[in-house]
Amino acid sequence: MTISVGDAMPDITLYTMTGSGPESVTTGDLFGGKKVALFGLPGAFTPTCSAKHVPGFVANHDALTAKGIDSIVCVSVNDAFVMGAWGEDQQVGDKVMMVSDGSAELALATGLELDLSNRGFGMRCCRFSMVVNDGKVESLNLESDGGYEVTSAEHMLANL
Repeated sequence: MTISVGDAMPDITLYTMTGSGPESVTTGDLFGGKKVALFGLPGAFTPTCSAKHVPGFVANHDALTAKGIDSIVCVSVNDAFVMGAWGEDQQVGDKVMMVSDGSAELALATGLELDLSNRGFGMRCCRFSMVVNDGKVESLNLESDGGYEVTSAEHMLANL
């Protein structure tokens, strides 16, 4: 079952890349006491994700924080090394936190998984965006056609 507005985020350990290697971070640490713009993508370095989705959140960082967002988090079913390299490639700086859900635990626990095994990619995360306020889902957007419109930063900003 897919997570819904009003639901609490599950307690999952994820990973980020630091100067000394991968570091664990819990969903409690990411979302507790904060209003977070979270968006998930099928994979790092993929065309739509790299050309449109991540750049949109980077470009709209200031506008989102002006509307009360404390942090922006990108999650994908890639390891922390890949997410770190992708963040560098996308020049996210401190605007977007790149988070690894390498074993798809968050994707599966929230019902936001996307099985792309038939294309050689395995279990992934579907394209989504949500606002998580102190650990609870405040809004949720899911793409149904493989696009990125309703999960874009621009859509989120217009609906805050």
